Amino acid sequence: MLLLYLSQRSLFAFEIRDDQGAVVIFTTPPQRIISLLPSLTETVCILGSCEKLVGVDRYSDWPTRVNKLPKLGGGLDPNIEAIVALKPDVVLTTRSARISERLKAVGIKVLVFNVDNYFGIEKTILQLAMLLGLKTAEGELVWQNILKQINLTANGLPVETKGLRVYYEVSNSPYGAGQTSFIGETLSRLQVSNIIPGTLGSFPKLNPEFIVNANPQVIMLADSSSKDIEKRPGWHKINAVINRRICVFTPPENNILSRPGPRIPEAANIMANCLKKMYPQ
Repeated sequence: MLLLYLSQRSLFAFEIRDDQGAVVIFTTPPQRIISLLPSLTETVCILGSCEKLVGVDRYSDWPTRVNKLPKLGGGLDPNIEAIVALKPDVVLTTRSARISERLKAVGIKVLVFNVDNYFGIEKTILQLAMLLGLKTAEGELVWQNILKQINLTANGLPVETKGLRVYYEVSNSPYGAGQTSFIGETLSRLQVSNIIPGTLGSFPKLNPEFIVNANPQVIMLADSSSKDIEKRPGWHKINAVINRRICVFTPPENNILSRPGPRIPEAANIMANCLKKMYPQ
C-alpha cells in the first residue's frame, strides 16, 4: 500500500525551473506563499490566488488586501527569522535578492524570477500559473489580455505622437530606461522613439551630454527628479525643455510605472495620458 501511495503521489508531482536554472519539485500546488517582490505579489493576485500569500516584502501594496499581511523586509534586508516562522511552502523572489541560499539551507523552497522585460513578465505569469495549479491556457489568457489592453491604449493616441523622441529617466544620476527594458518595450508599443538604444542595456547610467545630443521631444521622469531640470548643463537647448513637454509622474504613478508585472497596461495608460496632454486632439 505504501509503494502504491508513493507511486500515486508522484503522478501529481511537477517541477519548475526558475531563472537561476534551479529545478524545484512540488507534489501539490503550494498553499502558503511568500512574495518578496511587488510585481510577483501582483502576479499571484492577478492569477486569483491572493489568499495563498502569507507574507510579502515591504513595498508590496497592491491589491490593498496585501497591506494586511506581514511585511518581511526587502531583497537587501529580508527578515529571515520571520520568513522561516511563517512556514511557507515556497518563497518567490528576484535574482537580485541575497537570501535564496540562506532559505534553501533551512529547507525552504525558493523560486527566483527575472522580470526585467516583457519576455520575463510573460514567462513569470505562465510559471506562476503552473505553480498555482492553473491550466496553461489560463496563464496565457492573462498575458494576452495584458497585451490587448496596451494595444488599445496605443491605438487611442493622436497621430502627432507617433515617432516622438522620448527620454524616460528612472533616476537623476542619470539612469534611463533603454529600449530593452520593460519600460522601453511599453514606449515602443506606444509607437514613440526611445532615445536610449538597446545596445546600452536596460537601465544604463548615461553621460548627460548624450541626453542633450539626443535632443528628446518629450521627457518623462519621476517627481523626485524634476527639480531645476532647466539648470542641468545644456538642457535649456533640449526640444522638450524649450516646448515644456515634460511629464512628471507622481509617487503613486511611479509605483505602477516601475513594476514589471500585470499592471503594465496601467503604466502604458499613464504614459499615453502624458503624451495626449502634449498633443491634445
